[in-house]
Amino acid sequence: MQRIKFGTDGVRGVANEGLTPEMALHLGLAAARLFGGPILVGRDTRLSGGMLSDALAAGAASGGASVLELGVLPTPGVAALASKLGASAGAVVSASHNPYPDNGIKFFSGDGRKLAADTEAELERLTGEEGPRPTGGDVGAAEPVEDAAGLYAEHVLGRLHPRAEGVKVLLDCAHGAAYEVAPLAFSGAGADLSVVGNEPDGTNINEGFGSTHVEKLEVGGNDVAFAFDGDADRVLAVDEMGNMVDGDRILAILARDLHERGALRSGGVVVTVMSNLGFFKAMDGLGIPYEVTPVGDRHVAEAMRRSGASLGGEQSGHVILSEYATTGDGLVTALAVLDLMTRSGKPLSELARVMEQYPQSLINVRVGGSAPDVARNGAVKEAVSSSEKKLGTQGRILLRPSGTEPVVRVMVEHEDAAVCREVCEEVAAVVAETASVAKGV
Repeated sequence: MQRIKFGTDGVRGVANEGLTPEMALHLGLAAARLFGGPILVGRDTRLSGGMLSDALAAGAASGGASVLELGVLPTPGVAALASKLGASAGAVVSASHNPYPDNGIKFFSGDGRKLAADTEAELERLTGEEGPRPTGGDVGAAEPVEDAAGLYAEHVLGRLHPRAEGVKVLLDCAHGAAYEVAPLAFSGAGADLSVVGNEPDGTNINEGFGSTHVEKLEVGGNDVAFAFDGDADRVLAVDEMGNMVDGDRILAILARDLHERGALRSGGVVVTVMSNLGFFKAMDGLGIPYEVTPVGDRHVAEAMRRSGASLGGEQSGHVILSEYATTGDGLVTALAVLDLMTRSGKPLSELARVMEQYPQSLINVRVGGSAPDVARNGAVKEAVSSSEKKLGTQGRILLRPSGTEPVVRVMVEHEDAAVCREVCEEVAAVVAETASVAKGV
């Protein structure tokens, strides 16, 4: 068996091609050897989910680990139930916001956190090894957990105690993992509920619904709408006037509330370099400290653990409230916003005015070679430096080589959308020209 390589968020690929049942079986076997048991296994609603989760469970049982099968459940639900059910580890079969032909497998530790780099490396190493397997009574058993969705909803409500009486809420479950548990949790909080994207057929996850299509979500006569992604570890909102409220605004709303209540711990807020300039200016104005990490929820979570921060996340709506969850949790985030709306008596549109959203332009330049080398080129650095002077204090530029493909991302923000667009195009042109020269074109 060829050793399986982990990416930025577990193993991911086209189901039955880039990610096969044989690979899932070997991942389960390696997990049993590394963690023992019991191991939780959950999945989203993709057609390939049952195939891969069954193979994963079979591999773990083959390695002697007992397996608790959760069925369809959000990624953060598996993390939350890991410690509650006394598991040694949790595994999720999901490709998050990707289209349905894709799938993936990611792991959590027994305390519901993403694996440390050295643990993940050891799991990766073990997938390439064969060895003796237990027989007889030492073979692991796989058993379903009854009403895992109900257990998770009860867990979330028990931690947050949210109030939402009389608030009209529209949920978009993306035909994904939240389709059952989200209505349970929001109804339990007292919301007057409407739901869309809650009829999964195995092939419609994220298709025209959910956080990747939030622009299509019409709030109607509701007070607020929340759109989850396929595995519900992220959420975006739409206010009562139909305006999208992204992860930066959600973080700013929650940060101000925690700060005013004296509940924002000394670590402040952790965000990534892609957060909007308006967020940083809002935090500066409120006197709230923040830490900036590279892109990726793993970096955010690690920085939060290190500093003791109670809040962190990304523009995508992946938000971690460490008092209530160990990882990004769309249900927890949405219920926290809903509870704040109820406590304050303010509509989401008013709460969202905590920050100004600066216009942002993003151009991905294909370089056909080493993206880091192009980004370090003298001409590119000079173009960035010149742009920084042009943008002044009312804007910023970020040049970021992709870690997974030959692409250099040029992102510019400025209070003037025209300037923002112009500077982004100028720098992207220099990047493209530099890449062409490097190739000898």
